[in-house]
Amino acid sequence: MKTSFLAVSLAFASAMGAVAPATAQDAYPSRPLTLVVPFPPGGATDVLGRVVAQKLGQELGRTVVVENRAGAGTAIGAGYVAKAAPDGYTLLVSSGTTFTVNPAIQSNLPYDPVKSFEPIGIVGRTGLALLANPKVPVKDLKEFAAYANDPANNQPPYGSFGSGTTAHFVGEAFMAAAKLKMTHVPYKGSSPAMTDLIGGQIPFSVDTVAAALPQSKQGKVRVLAVSSPKRSAFLPDVPTFAEQGYPSVAMDTWLMVAAPRGLPADVKARLEQALKATVESPEVVKSLEAQGFEAAYASAAEGEALIQQELPVMREVAKRANIKID
Repeated sequence: MKTSFLAVSLAFASAMGAVAPATAQDAYPSRPLTLVVPFPPGGATDVLGRVVAQKLGQELGRTVVVENRAGAGTAIGAGYVAKAAPDGYTLLVSSGTTFTVNPAIQSNLPYDPVKSFEPIGIVGRTGLALLANPKVPVKDLKEFAAYANDPANNQPPYGSFGSGTTAHFVGEAFMAAAKLKMTHVPYKGSSPAMTDLIGGQIPFSVDTVAAALPQSKQGKVRVLAVSSPKRSAFLPDVPTFAEQGYPSVAMDTWLMVAAPRGLPADVKARLEQALKATVESPEVVKSLEAQGFEAAYASAAEGEALIQQELPVMREVAKRANIKID
């Protein structure tokens, strides 16, 4: 018996239709991805973003293009990603500035730190450090408190790399915990703050471990404490704030990869798997360490929990210290 051409065609079409959903599902990613860096080219986040993008692309089998969208304290780039389609092709790599600092000090952000983003995972972390000019007679937080409370020192200044930055938040959190009164001096970046600290124009500052490390090794600054929950691998001999009696000062700087909220479950799982492999690769670990970050992959769920944990802390610090940028 002969089978008609129409019957064969219908059977073939039916079979193709049956496998089409699986094929489409397995196709992600079927085109290049964009990784938005909300900082200018050349900075630490941009450098690390490009390293992550290259390795992530290898893991996914597609090119990951880095796109710098700087401005407004990361809000421009973050706002762009928040409004992108939640299909896994537009991602953001940014620090806690985007997710927990900006929401604490700005009321008109173009995104919501929780509702707009879906964390894929944390890439790396680094602490901040309380620094002193070596000529100041202070070697630990106990001596620091005594110095700052001495009326003869007239509420001494401390510098940071900008008003409303993580360095400013760490400084204010410590001032509150130790019940100290000091004068905050915001600089336009880490470099001028470090220059004035080394030159003796200011006695103290808060900066990243990465910025402090080379100056500390040369004896140009003294590191009194690190703000991370545990000691920095780069400064293993420096105790944390918590170890010196201030457990409430436990903040660090972290980098997270996130996507617009609403990713399909399979796409999110694929991205998580690829990001984990990326962060754990030797070349990425080496690049993170070169920028003063410890490679510290954490899952999407852990990223969500970190944002929820930090947001109220940052809002409380901002309210108490009247840190506001609008």
